[in-house]
Amino acid sequence: MNTIHNIVILTGAGISAESGIATFRGPGGLWEGHRVEDVCTPEALAHDPELVHRFYDLRRAALDDVVPNAAHDALARLDREWPGELLIVTQNVDDLHERAGATRMLHMHGELNSALCAACDARAEWRESLPPGSVCTACGTAALRPDIVFFGEMPYRMEVIERALSRADLFVSIGTSGAVYPAAGFVQTARYHGAKTLELNLEPSAGSVYFNEVRMGAAGVLVPEWVGEMLGS
Repeated sequence: MNTIHNIVILTGAGISAESGIATFRGPGGLWEGHRVEDVCTPEALAHDPELVHRFYDLRRAALDDVVPNAAHDALARLDREWPGELLIVTQNVDDLHERAGATRMLHMHGELNSALCAACDARAEWRESLPPGSVCTACGTAALRPDIVFFGEMPYRMEVIERALSRADLFVSIGTSGAVYPAAGFVQTARYHGAKTLELNLEPSAGSVYFNEVRMGAAGVLVPEWVGEMLGS
């Protein structure tokens, strides 16, 4: 891999699961006991804002009980030491990448520790509960909502991600299902532009066939091993 300069990494629920954060879809398609349709759609927010806000309040509070694992730490090390271009794109809404020290990254599906104003699109860091009717300090409207990309909404920073994929020499997918678009299509975009592709996952994803190489195992083991290879240690 001595020809690798630009790297794009996609991380999904599998990397945070080892820290104790529930993966998006559990048994029976439930997320923390709720149907996704009831807590992660614009329609759900309009129909039952109390439930949706409470759901994300609980997820935000739960971040206090988890810490980054070896996979987060390894990616933060790669971020510090990799001399070429690097972009970590996470589908996760937790803050474990940041707490591990990663900086060259973005959250394509939003962040639990952020509030979004539905009136003016302003964002604010938010660590406490966020009841319906919370007021935006930017415009004064009582329209704050969780800064989460709901199903049916456009993921964030897609233009940045697409540009990085077009320049990538290597695309790596870690702990993703390969079933949620547009992220599931990143591997094909990267390959179209000539990148090598690598999947690190507990089990084959829905898109495993598109990767040049697939390694199966726990992220806490595979990711530090791969980062060590890339950094020559």
